[in-house]
Amino acid sequence: MEEPEVIQHFFGVYLLYCVNPKYKGRTYIGYTVDPRRRLKQHNAGKEHQGAWKTSKMRPWTMVLIVHGFPNSTSALRFEWAWQHPNLSKRLKHVPEKKPRQKIFEFCLVVLSEMLKVGPWCRLPLTVRWTDHELFKEYSNHVTAPLHMPICYGKVITQKITKVSNNGISNEVETYESTEFCSICGTLLEEKESVCCIKPSCSLVAHLICLANVFCTDNMIIPIEGTCPACKTVVLWGDLIRKKVGCYGNLKEISSSDDD
Repeated sequence: MEEPEVIQHFFGVYLLYCVNPKYKGRTYIGYTVDPRRRLKQHNAGKEHQGAWKTSKMRPWTMVLIVHGFPNSTSALRFEWAWQHPNLSKRLKHVPEKKPRQKIFEFCLVVLSEMLKVGPWCRLPLTVRWTDHELFKEYSNHVTAPLHMPICYGKVITQKITKVSNNGISNEVETYESTEFCSICGTLLEEKESVCCIKPSCSLVAHLICLANVFCTDNMIIPIEGTCPACKTVVLWGDLIRKKVGCYGNLKEISSSDDD
């Protein structure tokens, strides 16, 4: 069995599947920053911070997680739309659930349509199956844009910690080397720089400069582009993940994963 992937700065929207024979096939959609902890809470009941909607139909298994959102606000909006496709303005084109259609299959249909419309179609999302049996049976039911990987595997979230240099002069902690943007040629500070994902590439540029190079057809957020230095085609989401903390300044409405 493969080792779980460790991911920092995790914001995910998950799909639960009920395995209780009496309610088998029921689903629940939620948001979390820690999938393993959240599943334990659901299966422990509402008295242990599980959702009241899932308490009477235990046990549950977490079968799929969509992650890669920039912050909790973005993930929570995705969660609400997935829960209420009939109320979302962006999903008016999605047909209603057919009478004989399984609710689980309908959830996958809605998910596939959500990944194809804005603003979600421009995010560096990952669709991760976490239940092997349902992955084998339903993996072809979910489709996504080419820049969004669909994978199978467990995940472990890890909080980002910043270690201060106590006892060391502030100059060492705040020192920034003098570099120039490979694109515009002006002075570049480390906090606003981005590098190519290829280790041997010499590209160092302003985040906004590289975004302007990658953006085409009036895009607001780039999806992918060719590195000006090494000519490697890279996904914008991979560049963002490499630069830890560039999402950290975006406004969040909450860091809690309560329902």
